[in-house]
Amino acid sequence: MATVYERYNLHTTPEKFFIEACDEGADAVLAIDRVSNEMTLTGRKDVPSSAVTRPICGIMGTIRLVAGMYLIVITRKRNVGSLLGHAVWKAVDFDIISYKKTVLHLSEIQSQENKTFLSMINNVLTTDGFYFCTDFDLTHTLQRLANTSPDFQEMSLLERADQRFVWNGNLLRELAGQPELHRFALPVVHGFIVIKLCRINGKIFEWILISRRSCFRAGVRYYVRGIDSEGHAANFVETEQIVIYEGAKASFVQTRGSMPFYWSQRPNLKYKPKPIISKAMNHMDGFQRHFDSQIILYGKQTVLNLVNQKGSEKPLEQTFAKMSSGLANGMLNYLAFDFHKECSHMRWDRLQILVDAVAETQDEYGYFMLNSEGKIMSQQKGVFRSNCMDCLDRTNVIQSLLARRSLQSQLQRMGVLNVGQRIEEQAEFEKIYKNAWADNANACAVQYAGTGALKTDFTRTGKRTRWGLLMDGWNSMIRYYKNNFSDGFRQDAIDLFLGNFAVDESDGPTPLRVQKDWKFLTLPIVMVVAFSMCIVCLLMAGDTWTETLAYVMFWGAASAITATIILFNGQDFVDAPKLVHKEKMD
Repeated sequence: MATVYERYNLHTTPEKFFIEACDEGADAVLAIDRVSNEMTLTGRKDVPSSAVTRPICGIMGTIRLVAGMYLIVITRKRNVGSLLGHAVWKAVDFDIISYKKTVLHLSEIQSQENKTFLSMINNVLTTDGFYFCTDFDLTHTLQRLANTSPDFQEMSLLERADQRFVWNGNLLRELAGQPELHRFALPVVHGFIVIKLCRINGKIFEWILISRRSCFRAGVRYYVRGIDSEGHAANFVETEQIVIYEGAKASFVQTRGSMPFYWSQRPNLKYKPKPIISKAMNHMDGFQRHFDSQIILYGKQTVLNLVNQKGSEKPLEQTFAKMSSGLANGMLNYLAFDFHKECSHMRWDRLQILVDAVAETQDEYGYFMLNSEGKIMSQQKGVFRSNCMDCLDRTNVIQSLLARRSLQSQLQRMGVLNVGQRIEEQAEFEKIYKNAWADNANACAVQYAGTGALKTDFTRTGKRTRWGLLMDGWNSMIRYYKNNFSDGFRQDAIDLFLGNFAVDESDGPTPLRVQKDWKFLTLPIVMVVAFSMCIVCLLMAGDTWTETLAYVMFWGAASAITATIILFNGQDFVDAPKLVHKEKMD
């Protein structure tokens, strides 16, 4: 199998970048012309001695901004463990280097816009969760890798990668077009990876959890919901649990993704904006595309829809159920479970109802397993596709319970667990297991909603706590603020990074120059002034209580009326994306 170089030196001259492969026996150097942008393969002898040199850990790729092309490199990495003998790394720090030596060719407005675009790229890069491996394909499950052709094995990591999970695919497009440069092209996944050495009954085994976040229809919580015309679902994540013991390997895969029809839930200053199901789109067309691809990739599908079956979420559940039955596909099963209703009043033990309800199906789907000789003992024939509104908190809880049930069977089959032993009784491993799944929940939540996950106290401890409820309240407040006042910028950042928006090379204005309506500045100032005056009148009472009451009522009414107008025009006051047209996002 072709690999990517592991160690590099970046040599910089005024005319070129030279990226030298420093692996043992390597002599390859990637030369990038800073004027023509041309990329060529050369050798160490062509690197000028005058070049400024520093070590780097890998190449994320290149991107064009207002000032021209930029090179993005990984400057620091951290080892997260070994997967089947291959080192897995987390990208920790990055550098964005301009091809141009100065930005003096830009106007003041262009320079400001370029800074904004740079901050967007930095915003994505500093969202925790970028992982890579130089000699193993992190984008595929063990089962997919075991069912490949010899030709596939000879492909470069970039060519053979599952494009759904290559987050720097857009940045690598220049390198992708030149096969001779593919050993410099490092596919990077976004999501969560934990690798743990565990012990049960004195037997040491590896337990691994990998969540791969799809870069198709990627975005933030309220601005990306449902599916696109290709059937790609928002916040789609493939989660694989792997266990390795004495050469035997087992894998259990689950997926999560937004309800796969056309719906939206635009922020409008309300705590929970009302979800809207599109009346203009052909839902069944996108729905079928989604599940056709899922069935090809994973086999049978059992949908676990965890949304509320009353209130604003009810129409979504009804639509999903109706479309599932309308598809009339024997490969698709649909099960609704009102998570909040079933687990109300801290009755989290009732989650066992759902686990028991799908136990027979889970046994039918099975899991992938290789024995120590590399022989396939069993294959996973289907997946559970879980979702709630965000596919975060409720979803992660259910996925962790189903994964534990699969692991119970795998460890017994491998001989790690004795007959009659339960994973829940293995205190040391249970702590590792629960904390890893809670960390997985937090990683997915930060990437989509901007804060850590809710309900992780149950995932970590197996029970709901009052402290957990308080932390959920705190995270909910932060989510509210971010969803309304900073997620437009985050959505723009993701669209720019993934190539959904390309910066025009012309000198014309970019969408960043859109001016806010006068209401955006005027009404909040009026409301703050009126509310402040109301407080001042209360603290500095007039000569008579009637005079004080009149002032308080006047300023109080002014602030209340202004607040009502702001709420009524809520969508004008939230931080909305600028780089992608609204119709495209719907």
